[in-house]
Amino acid sequence: MEKMQHGNEKSCPTSPPVPRSSQSYTEDLVETLPTREGWSTPLILYKNCWLRSHMLNNFMRVQDNFKPRSNDVILATHPKCGTTWLKALSFAITNRSRYTSADHPLLKQNPQRLVPTIGAQGGDLDDIERLPSPRLLATHLPLSLLPPTVSTNGCRIVYLCREPKDAFISRWHFDNRMTKGDPINLDEAFTMFSEGCSPFGPFWDHYLQYWNESLERPHEVLFLKYEDIVFDPLKVVRNLASFLGVPFTDEEESRGVEEEVVRLCSFEALSSQGVNQKGGVERAGGKIFIEYSSLFRKGKVGDWVNHMSTEMGEKIDLLVEEKFKGSGLKF
Repeated sequence: MEKMQHGNEKSCPTSPPVPRSSQSYTEDLVETLPTREGWSTPLILYKNCWLRSHMLNNFMRVQDNFKPRSNDVILATHPKCGTTWLKALSFAITNRSRYTSADHPLLKQNPQRLVPTIGAQGGDLDDIERLPSPRLLATHLPLSLLPPTVSTNGCRIVYLCREPKDAFISRWHFDNRMTKGDPINLDEAFTMFSEGCSPFGPFWDHYLQYWNESLERPHEVLFLKYEDIVFDPLKVVRNLASFLGVPFTDEEESRGVEEEVVRLCSFEALSSQGVNQKGGVERAGGKIFIEYSSLFRKGKVGDWVNHMSTEMGEKIDLLVEEKFKGSGLKF
């Protein structure tokens, strides 16, 4: 069985300093772009996508410098839609004959560290380029900010989205945990999210770009919903394995390998691991700190009702109906 290559399991690579000329160009560009405060760090509107200002230079380089290969698998997600879960499942599926349950990397490493993120801190393009094929990679970027060859060279994309109200609440909680400044007001965050201003937003553009791509290339783009994994994880694991070209054999089914993948990657199993309960990484010059435990809050469907008013929920529902009308994508 072909194994997916992944990042260093012992240490997370750091991005090299950006050349001063490149930094200067970005700084000059930032001054001309719409900027908005309100989340944990300022957001910059670049090519109709809101990106964190301190990450803009990294993401700008992706479209020109990332070189997708025909046998790459790219896990694409809008933030707080189950990225960690998808990384764990995909890693476990593609590497299942390489490890036993006792020595599995998911017991010792956070899933975010096992699957490099394209263009992000800890997932530098040079490090990604050095990985042997086939590569298992991840991104939060919309399809429009990836190289066009991603759509033409045959590489596969797995996209995971989430019911927008739950995605928003998860985003709000996450940013409040990692920011070192004042708490982010729910009403203000809700207004920005509804206006499309959130990291990697507008969320509807992000969802629709990959949704439409899945309709055009159904054999190369698998579109999943977070709720699908929650309600029937075994079915999703089987479908994901087939899509990735490593379907479970009859012998594996008889040994319960599929069920073991589901168990190993479950919210309960991952959140209980010591490596996911302590530590984290600093970002934005120390302005934010991402605790590994913050990646595992509740994992529940419908938790938005515990935080948002009925009026807020109705507003998002009407927005979703308007933005996705005629697309076939429904929640």
